[in-house]
Amino acid sequence: MESLNKVALTYKTTHQFDQAIVYFKKALEIDPKSIPIRADLASCLYYTGDADGAIAELQKSLTYDPKHAGTLMNLGIIKWQGKNDAKGAIAEWQTLLKLNPNFPQKAVVEHMIEQAKQTQSVAAAPAPKG
Repeated sequence: MESLNKVALTYKTTHQFDQAIVYFKKALEIDPKSIPIRADLASCLYYTGDADGAIAELQKSLTYDPKHAGTLMNLGIIKWQGKNDAKGAIAEWQTLLKLNPNFPQKAVVEHMIEQAKQTQSVAAAPAPKG
């Protein structure tokens, strides 16, 4: 499994995401509960335009570790940037901060929540008349 993951990481590093996905999936066949491998797979899926696939992989990671901060952070980012789901992103990040009150990047997460709230309120604002 370790060699499969190394090959996958090499492909990921060189932005050959489709090839990386193949090897990450093979590594997960051996160790399906590996959150780091699943996170790498999710990021490659996202970079190839498969936001739904990335979200599904991250949600599967949460079944193994519901408090995993990196997974919750990435779920929020992909929901916000990949799906234009500010509400969903905010919910993920609020869960992250609730479950991990001493998260080292708490200020970054709080800033992203504020940014997402602003995009949410702009989207909800009525169109200017003119």
